[in-house]
Amino acid sequence: MKVVLGLVAGLGLAGVVYLGVMEAQRAKLVPDGTSAPELELARHDGGTLKLSELRGQVVMLDFWATWCPPCREEMPALVKLAKEYEPQGLVFVAASRDDGPKADRLVESFLKRTLPDLRPYVVYANDDVARTFQVTALPTLYFLDREGKVMDAQRGALSEDALRRRIERALKQQ
Repeated sequence: MKVVLGLVAGLGLAGVVYLGVMEAQRAKLVPDGTSAPELELARHDGGTLKLSELRGQVVMLDFWATWCPPCREEMPALVKLAKEYEPQGLVFVAASRDDGPKADRLVESFLKRTLPDLRPYVVYANDDVARTFQVTALPTLYFLDREGKVMDAQRGALSEDALRRRIERALKQQ
């Protein structure tokens, strides 16, 4: 019985430590209520995307890279949910942090091999954009409200259920 109680206490303590670490990580991200800066991002298939053009919609802005295992694992759920919630005003922006002259080829290979449905959402986030959003680890996900203000942020991959809850909460806010 003492062993079981010890295990339960240990798991409880581990849970508290984990939540504390997650809150500390959240504190290092752009605070809720902060207006997203005027940014212009290069689209994978050509042209540009201005964040200001997305006002009036909820933006799910995900910073990811082809070399990031948690990003690759999370991406199918992000694409699935983006398609599901687009009619309700959600816009998905997949901001690739693949860097250098090979970035376009790396992303193109990933799209062809792994997830072709990601194609229309891919833009490139250079170092300045990453600094603006305090992206120091991947994946990092932001939700911007209909006025272009940060309303939620998360560092690290989320389950499909956790993503769905965040999307629904974001869409309900006016």
